[in-house]
Amino acid sequence: MAFYFYGCMSMDGYLATKMHDLTWLYESGDAADTDCETFYCQMDMALMGRRTFDEIAKQTKPCEVYPTTDNVVFTHQSLDCEGFRAVCADLVTFVKAQDGQKNIWVVGGNTILSPLLDAGLVDVLIIQVAPVLLGEGIPLFAQKEALHRFRLERVQQYGPFAELEYHRI
Repeated sequence: MAFYFYGCMSMDGYLATKMHDLTWLYESGDAADTDCETFYCQMDMALMGRRTFDEIAKQTKPCEVYPTTDNVVFTHQSLDCEGFRAVCADLVTFVKAQDGQKNIWVVGGNTILSPLLDAGLVDVLIIQVAPVLLGEGIPLFAQKEALHRFRLERVQQYGPFAELEYHRI
């Protein structure tokens, strides 16, 4: 199993504005300009929090965006969306219980990413950097203070985005 984070942040390290708005990202470029589809085809499961799911649902039908992965939304609320299941469980325990042959992708925010970094479970970080400075907002990294080392494997430009791929040492 390999555990991936694949997502975009502003140049100053934010995922969204303080109000969880992503307009700045949508105005910066299109996912079609990236290699997201190739990456997605290698994933077996997608994990996200409720806010990320709701943001996806505002933009499009989630089942059309993620048609082939086992899609898990960590939430305390019910979820009525084909192809997605709500899970109310400890995230780290849930991830450790998954099939060791699966590629698992964290979609979205630091609420899901941070505990997995703290537990040493993230193998690969693929971070696209958008040419935007937000000044403040929701940071990508909010894990506990601890040293986590990664090795830079690849740098790629996709339109206005710089994509950095790091592997855990």
